[in-house]
Amino acid sequence: MHDHRHAFRRHLVLGSAAATLLLACGCSESSQSKGKILAKDATLLCLGDSLTFGYGAGAGRSYPQRLEQLTGHVTQNAGVNGNTAEDALARLPGLLQNNTPGLVLVSVGGNDFLRNIPLERTRAALKAILQMAASSAQLVLIAQPGPVSQAAATASLKDHPVYAELAAQTGVPLFADGWSSVLSRAEWRSDPIHANAQGYSVFADRLAAWLRLTGFVS
Repeated sequence: MHDHRHAFRRHLVLGSAAATLLLACGCSESSQSKGKILAKDATLLCLGDSLTFGYGAGAGRSYPQRLEQLTGHVTQNAGVNGNTAEDALARLPGLLQNNTPGLVLVSVGGNDFLRNIPLERTRAALKAILQMAASSAQLVLIAQPGPVSQAAATASLKDHPVYAELAAQTGVPLFADGWSSVLSRAEWRSDPIHANAQGYSVFADRLAAWLRLTGFVS
């Protein structure tokens, strides 16, 4: 009986801590699609660009590496500097074949906005990524900010609306305001469009808390 009470108290503490992290970044558990708890041996595939790669931080300081420490799930960093959504889509078949992940976290699109790639192409590539990955794994779509120019140095960033649109259309859970909130803080950036080691750690902490609240990890 004592063990049950201890476990219950621990669950409450973890839940409270996770909720605090979500409130800190403006993320909400409400109106989110829920995930199914991952098997303990399930791996995570983090598909993305320089923000996933960890550009601006030292080796071993990317968000996927921190996420592995927090969740206990082996995590594959599939971030490539400069990738667009179409680039990530082209890489995805091989990544899925080689990794057989239980969860794919998709965070790409920022380079499309910076390069003024037509939104129709970006939307189509993101949707194709989600459709392809859904055949073999659970999914999370991670929103990225809209075009930043000099805004990151002076104002709060906002997620590009294409991510919320796709999440609504596909039912894929959306982790919103993660990058936007981190990259709005000068102390968490290495330059106007990339996080530093602390920023990537904060992002991973908030994402791990969100994954617990949405039911992907315990």
